[in-house]
Amino acid sequence: MFEGLKSRLQKVQQKLGSSIKAAVASTPEEEEVQQPQIRDTSSVQVETVLSEIPTASEADEVVSSTVVESFLEPEVVPEPIVTPVVRQDLSPKVKQPAEEPSIVTPVPEKKEKVGFFKKMKVFVKERELILAESDVKDVLDELEMVLLENDVALPVTEEILRHIRHDLIGSHRKIGTSPDLIVMETLKDALLDVLGEGFDLPAYIRTHDRPVKILFTGVNGTGKTTTVAKVGAFLLKNGFSVVIGAGDTFRAGAIEQIDIHAERLGIKVIQHQQGGDPSAVLFDTVQYAISHQIDVVLADTAGRFHNRANLMNQLAKVKRVMKPDLVVYVDEAVAGNDAVIRAEEFEKTVGADAVVLTKADMDPKGGAAISIAHTIGKPLMFLGVGQGYEDLIPFTPATVVDDLLGGES
Repeated sequence: MFEGLKSRLQKVQQKLGSSIKAAVASTPEEEEVQQPQIRDTSSVQVETVLSEIPTASEADEVVSSTVVESFLEPEVVPEPIVTPVVRQDLSPKVKQPAEEPSIVTPVPEKKEKVGFFKKMKVFVKERELILAESDVKDVLDELEMVLLENDVALPVTEEILRHIRHDLIGSHRKIGTSPDLIVMETLKDALLDVLGEGFDLPAYIRTHDRPVKILFTGVNGTGKTTTVAKVGAFLLKNGFSVVIGAGDTFRAGAIEQIDIHAERLGIKVIQHQQGGDPSAVLFDTVQYAISHQIDVVLADTAGRFHNRANLMNQLAKVKRVMKPDLVVYVDEAVAGNDAVIRAEEFEKTVGADAVVLTKADMDPKGGAAISIAHTIGKPLMFLGVGQGYEDLIPFTPATVVDDLLGGES
């Protein structure tokens, strides 16, 4: 689905990542400057001075050896006693504790100071990249062409580019952040912003009074009647009871077509003769649902263009009589911008609460799916992706964006 747009978006995504990498590479690196080491010499000088002063133990040892030698010598002729002259040691005396033979001088613990160069190193490691317009201009120009060539409406394209510029240009990004991650998050946010939130039909039915009345409108040949049958199959699978009103009394074969679908699915159909008043058919369908406690009424109507005044007036009458809870506009994805314009006109004339796009599997571009919700301000409910009754998928914006960008939820 949307393979053409997907491949081109992923190429732009890679180029945008390369542009950011180039901007990171061009950011000047600050070199780390080593601080000069200052040696503390005060403790060395103190130790040198102290080593020159004799200790008390050394002095005692000298005196003891002298006494022992004089005692062991044989007695000879007594000689006159000469009193030795003891020179007074004028060097400063240092009192030493008796228990410790040497002096241990504690060295104060040095506290590391954070200087200018250290701070600069931290700043460089934690610096941020600020992207300029020139860093991504060429890639954004290419992205604009990719979106427009794939049928994305001009206002939607401009909104996507505005969102990307707002997120990237002038914003502060950590240098270590992966450029691929930056690009993925930016593109994803921009696309989700225009796609809206989708529409959870089962949740809506559970929170509203029964029967929930759903009116399907749209132009000719877009697969509206088949979509009614697919929605019926989807609701049955989710545990709801359904009745279909054959309100397309204008097109030849429309009643027979919805009859065949309903018979295959086991759904009751309320119908009148061809050419009858569709308002009367749908009024009877609602009354049947009320009396039989049916959960959901699905109302088919004839296809019509917004510029056919008589048919649009007829549709307005159907709305007044049926009083639908939801009006669902059905168009085909392959119509591209035409589908967006028609949806906008239907919204102005009869209103719409949600959109279903058929033939999405045949649309390589995907522009209508991206544009329609943002253009008319109404959510996409389903995408038709095949001919089978099960080929109707609830539109989940996050899943579609992940598929387009090659990411994971």
